[in-house]
Amino acid sequence: MIEIVNVTKKYGGKTAVARVGFTAKPGRVTGFLGPNGAGKSTTLRILLGLDRPTSGTALIDGRPYTALKQPLRTVGAMLDGASAVPERRGIDHLRWIAQSNRIPARRVGEVLEQVGLADAATTRVRKYSLGMRQRLGLAAALLGEPRFLVLDEPVNGLDPEGIRTIRAFLRRYADAGNTVLLSSHLMGETAQTVDDIVIINRGRIIADGTLDEITAGHTSLEDAFFALTDADPGQGR
Repeated sequence: MIEIVNVTKKYGGKTAVARVGFTAKPGRVTGFLGPNGAGKSTTLRILLGLDRPTSGTALIDGRPYTALKQPLRTVGAMLDGASAVPERRGIDHLRWIAQSNRIPARRVGEVLEQVGLADAATTRVRKYSLGMRQRLGLAAALLGEPRFLVLDEPVNGLDPEGIRTIRAFLRRYADAGNTVLLSSHLMGETAQTVDDIVIINRGRIIADGTLDEITAGHTSLEDAFFALTDADPGQGR
């Protein structure tokens, strides 16, 4: 499982997250929600070894990301879309990731098919729409056939068909015993995808439970979110 244990991160005199702790379990999709600036990105960056916590630990299968021998074969991550060189073709972006991580070349074609980018494989990334860049980022995350997926806004920019495809994929992926940690602002879509919900606000975890537990007494996940965060419904979308 993914374990965040009492993680605190300070930047100078500012505390970005304080004693954050939760788990994302195998066989389940965990939604990680919070208003803009609540600490979601900081927490995910610490989990993926991109930032060091001031205190606490972030573990994947019992070890920090930086201690994993073959990280891309263990964890597939997507932060900030594809992050690909604009002049590079989509297929070449995936090829160099596969080659640098000793992932079989066959996986490139497989993941392009999986995310619906096979027809655009030789198109340069600068010509990709936002939704296509998101698909390319997901393809890169899936290259190593990881047991863990950490995804930040994976359906951002996708059309309804693409959103439905990704939702079904994540469900199958979790049902196979894998672990999914999903950050999103799309409450309606999140409610159709996740099993568990973790909500962070002002750097602290304010809710952690199953979807049914978090939404109990509310008409929707969105209503529960705004009630718990005391946020303006016009913000954080």
